[in-house]
Amino acid sequence: MAAEGSSTVVNIDAAAAAAAAAAAADAEARGKAPAAVPPPPPAPAAAKAAAPFVRFMSKTKEKGGWKRGVFCFDLFLRIFALGACLTAAILMGTADETLPFFTELFQFHAEFDDFPAFTFFVIGNAVAGGYLLISIPCSLFGIVRPRPVGPRLLLIILDTVMVALTTAAAASAAAIVYLAHNGNQRANWVPICLQFNDFCQRTSGAVVTSFAAAVLFMLMVVMSALALRKH
Repeated sequence: MAAEGSSTVVNIDAAAAAAAAAAAADAEARGKAPAAVPPPPPAPAAAKAAAPFVRFMSKTKEKGGWKRGVFCFDLFLRIFALGACLTAAILMGTADETLPFFTELFQFHAEFDDFPAFTFFVIGNAVAGGYLLISIPCSLFGIVRPRPVGPRLLLIILDTVMVALTTAAAASAAAIVYLAHNGNQRANWVPICLQFNDFCQRTSGAVVTSFAAAVLFMLMVVMSALALRKH
């Protein structure tokens, strides 16, 4: 009985000691700061090399970099449209052909200024080409400083006017070119392109080029509208 009593006392003392140790450890853990997080592993060499590029792209985005890209594309469109307008005006303005045969009273000769629609075509494309030549510095200004809205708003208005001008010029000339190629049986208009083949080829090429310039102007209007967005 004595041995059993002493064993019980030892067990109680051991349990009390364990509880006291646990309480002390808990109090010590509460009093201390949380364990420090181990430092992250060092960045790989590729990430370190790409860091300057990432910083540059973030700064470019903050300064309107996507707008600068829009202005660069707009500049290329203006250069191509300038070439198209001048090509169309030159092709139509130099359309001239004289047939090798003639009579005592008539000499068969075709020139662009014989048709008012062709004259309007040359004037319209020449005006559009002059406008594009003047607008290229404005587009360059947009690349350098993409924030100002005034120059871009002026360009979008004038570009819309040029869309109407080049489309009207090309459409009016296309009607005459169609009659020159096909004639009109009801009006007894015979097609003249059977004789004036070179003249018709030049006028047809001018009309196609002018329609291409009109499409480029439409793209420029879209580019200007994108550049005017605030976000």
